[in-house]
Order: sequence, then structure tokens, then C-alpha cells
Amino acid sequence: MKLIKSLYLSHRVFYILALISVLFLLSYWFTIIYPIIWVLTWGFIIIFLCDLVVLYATKKGIEASRILPEKFSNSDFNIIPVQIKNQYSFTTTIAVIDEIPVQFQKRNFLKTGTITPKSILDFEYSLRPVQRGEYSFGNLYIYTMTRIGFVKRRYSFDKSAMVKVYPSFIQMKKYDFLAIDNKLTQIGLKKIRRIGHTMEFEQVKEYVTGDDIRTINWKATAKHGNLMINQYQDEKSQPIYSIIDASRVMKMPFNGLSLLDYAINSTLAFSNIALKKHDKVGMLSFSNTVNDFLPSSRKKTYINTISETLYNVKTQFLDADFGLLYVHTKRKITHRSLLLLYTNFEHLSSLKRQLPYLQALAKKHVLVVIFFQNTQLDELINQKAEDIQTIYDQTIAQQFAYDKKVMVKELQKYGIQTVLTTPENLTVNTINKYLEIKARGLL
Repeated sequence: MKLIKSLYLSHRVFYILALISVLFLLSYWFTIIYPIIWVLTWGFIIIFLCDLVVLYATKKGIEASRILPEKFSNSDFNIIPVQIKNQYSFTTTIAVIDEIPVQFQKRNFLKTGTITPKSILDFEYSLRPVQRGEYSFGNLYIYTMTRIGFVKRRYSFDKSAMVKVYPSFIQMKKYDFLAIDNKLTQIGLKKIRRIGHTMEFEQVKEYVTGDDIRTINWKATAKHGNLMINQYQDEKSQPIYSIIDASRVMKMPFNGLSLLDYAINSTLAFSNIALKKHDKVGMLSFSNTVNDFLPSSRKKTYINTISETLYNVKTQFLDADFGLLYVHTKRKITHRSLLLLYTNFEHLSSLKRQLPYLQALAKKHVLVVIFFQNTQLDELINQKAEDIQTIYDQTIAQQFAYDKKVMVKELQKYGIQTVLTTPENLTVNTINKYLEIKARGLL
């Protein structure tokens, strides 16, 4: 029974059978070829049986494994290595079919190649998930043939493997690595000019060329006989919260990823940077209710808690209740904090409806409203107008783009910091704003 399930015939068999059938048909008129056809038929049968015996003589001719990571990173290309070992004593031709999770909607996976006797073939492929959650893999199928190529034997491995897709930890590690190497400017992060210095004293040290002469400590200078200066450092342990609007306005897609998932990925990467700066980070997600809340903490392991919470952010994309957000924030966030609010406003009227709540938040905290540019509108505005309909569409698009700029001015008028960004630059622009606020000592 197992033999029948694993046995497949190649195209060559059907081509040869079709040719033999045609020859038998022709032998009705050309009887001289009839015995020759029978010789060919029996020769084919013998070769077929030999091919079958050789392929099935070894019990486990092929061993293979799909090496799945512990988790996938959302919106990134995740590498999946595959290793195939040939236990046969002859070179085999293989075809690899992997049953990829249904979320990718790919049904054309096929890798082919040859493996020499007693050797290993390694290859890898990549998958880019765009949704968080559980992804189930099916079987890894290996079809193997001899050089004759009449019979295929199917092997099956790694049935029902499951991987969870988490917020983009690859993006988080990239920013973390660049921060350690002081190479953040390579990806657009700016060096913010510090205005004065923060009030957190670090130490008194000897003056060296380039130090700020305004920080000279004259008493220490007189005592040591050399110029001594006060050295300051960024104020630490400041509470910072990422607030994610998980309502329907964040369902808009961009490059296959929703704005909500862009905000989640940015929150993870930013929180990691803030922890490296020794600040306390927390997060909150809300829509018509407050879904998740993590109080601020500066523990290095807290990034794992944030990642798990972001993984489980679920939403039905209902309307956001900013009044409830204000009440919850007033009750739970009692110290002055930096609030990074990820949301989106497509119309000026929608901003004005929520403006009283944003003003109330900004009275006690440093509020940064982060919302998105519609890049498709920019493409429409920049394309060449060739008819009246296109001109009409461009006029409306320009009005929407102008409204976004008006929203920025409207928020700034009430002392609310803003970040208007494209989705792909969200993380960079968010970290830039954080560094700017730290440098200016606004918190």
C-alpha cells in the first residue's frame, strides 16, 4: 500500500506508451514491424521494472528536513533552509515541493536538482509574511528519480509544522545594531544639535579641547590647578509610552501590510532603542475599548514582554474612542510622560472631532501625534494629466494632501508635536522625533 502511494510515473512513460500504441496501430498496415514492436514493448517493461527495483531497493534513499526558525518576523523576508541527504549509491534527480502556509497563497513552489551518491544538498528560500499569527506548514515532499527517469518515488517529511509571526524583530535588531555602531545616520536618523544640556549631572572631569567652556567648574579648577568641567548626560528613566490606534482608520494597506502592523513594528524597534537609552517604556493599544496596557519599565528583558503583547494585538477595526483613551491615560499614567500616538487622519474634520482630547493629553504630557501620508495620492498628483477626469482626480488628491499639512499646523498650534510620514519611513522618523525631544529637553 505504501509503495502504491509513493509511486509516480514520469512523463517519459506516457510518451513511450503513446508511441508504442501508435506503432501497434501502424502495424495493422505494416505487419513487418509487429514483432519488432513487441520486442520494444518487452524491453520497455524490463527497463521499467529494473528502474522500479533500483529506486525502492533502499528503504530510506532520501532524508530531508525543513529547518524552520522559532518565529517569523512580520513584513521581512525570512530565510528557510532545506537540507536533503542522498542515501542512494547513484546520482538521483530530485524535485522538491513544500506545502507553504495558506496565508502566502503560493501553489507553485518547485525546486529541482541532482544529488551525487552519499552527499548532501542544501538550499534555502524566503517568505515574507504580512500578518501576525500562526502559520502552518504542510508536508515537505521530495520526488526522486534515477537517470532512466521512468519511475518517481515520493518521500514525505516535516508534516504539520507551525511558526508564529511576530512583529518585526529583524527591523528591531537592525536599528539596535546600527545604534551600537553609531551608524544610525546611514538609514536616515539625524544627529540632533543639543540645546544647552540636560540637568542630570554625571561627573567632574578634566577639560579637553572641544568641551563646552560654559560647563567649567571653577571651584574644582582652583582645587586641582587644571581646568575642570562638569559633564552631563541625557536624563534617564523618563517614561515613554507608545499608543497604538487599532481602529478602522489603521486598516489601510500599504505594500501588503496594514498601517496597524507598521505601527506595531515601529513600536517594537523604537521601544528597544529607548530601553538602550535607559528610559522607561510602556505601550497601550485602543479602539472602541482599551485593549492592551503595559506600564512603563526600564528592565532590559521588558522588550520580550512588549513583543508578546504586540503579537497579541487584535482588533475588529471599529471606531476609536479618544475620550476613553484620555480617561484611561489620566488614571493609569500619572507621571509626565512622552506619548507617541500612532493614528491616522484622512480628513480635517476627523482631526477636529478628536482635537479636544488631544489637547487634554498634551496639557499633562508631551504628546506626539504620528500619522501617515497617502503615497498613492502623491503618485496621482505627479502623473501627467491627459484628460479632464485625470485633472479632476488630481485636484481632489491635492486637496487631501493639503489637508494633511493643515492638520500638522493645527496640532502644532496647540503645542502638540507631530510626525507626518510615509509608512516605510515610520520607524526612522519616530526615532528622530524621540531624539529631538530628548536633545531639546522637552520631557
